[in-house]
Amino acid sequence: MEFSDDQAVAPARTRLNPMQLAAELIADVGELAMMWATALGSVLLFSWSTLLWLVTRLPRRETLLPNFYQIGVLSLPVVALTGAFIGMVLAVQSYFQFRVLGLETRLGAIINMSLVRELGPVLAATMLAGRVGSAMAAELGTMRVTEQIDALASMGANPVHYLVVPRFLSCLVLIPMLTIMADFMGVAGGWFYSVVILNIDSHHYWQNSQQFVGSFDLFTGVFKSLFFGAALSLISCHRGFNCDPGAEGVGRAATNAFVASFVVILVLDLFLGIALDAIYLAIWPEGPSIL
Repeated sequence: MEFSDDQAVAPARTRLNPMQLAAELIADVGELAMMWATALGSVLLFSWSTLLWLVTRLPRRETLLPNFYQIGVLSLPVVALTGAFIGMVLAVQSYFQFRVLGLETRLGAIINMSLVRELGPVLAATMLAGRVGSAMAAELGTMRVTEQIDALASMGANPVHYLVVPRFLSCLVLIPMLTIMADFMGVAGGWFYSVVILNIDSHHYWQNSQQFVGSFDLFTGVFKSLFFGAALSLISCHRGFNCDPGAEGVGRAATNAFVASFVVILVLDLFLGIALDAIYLAIWPEGPSIL
């Protein structure tokens, strides 16, 4: 049996119809949008349930104090170390630019303002999202996989009230305190490198810091950290409660908890920064200028 050259060389080829390509693209976008909407709705319902239990009945001391210790006390070293080195890094990166302008003594203002307004709360929340958020997601995910959460529900205890509310309240209360610790260590680290290493006059360093960094700047950072702590605790607990079966599911839940928390922290930082800057300009239209 003989085949023509066209039959031997050119097998049946399926040509993609542009209309089919457009339909598949629309279907993929719609599926992705539905997946995001479902995930957002699930997180919102989970958050609403947590807030309802928080205002309805506070957790017991036996469940609250261990979470205070795990989230607050054990996080102090890493937060303090991070804050100190961030202050020194800011001094290193800012010194040469300010030296060109002849504004070395104003270094304290830019370092301390950057720390208390942005870097202190954001980096403290990021470190806690990695340390605390991932741990909460892994712990609750393991409880979900081993059916301990179902056992709590079968015994009449509400898993959200017993497991989520103490963690949420601990993050809400302690992360602002840890942010203040990060700010303090960052200010100390920036002062040490600027004054001791770079030989900047200590009096002018603190004088400029006092002139340009006010109580509203400190309030801005602490206020942001309240939202950061609430967001990372709710996202991490939600990922743990909705963990996929198996060890792989627990690891994926811990990873997704950190990534989602980090992204939400940055988004919240942007919008809260815009809102707080608008409030600042409304109250003090002519704020002090560093230059």
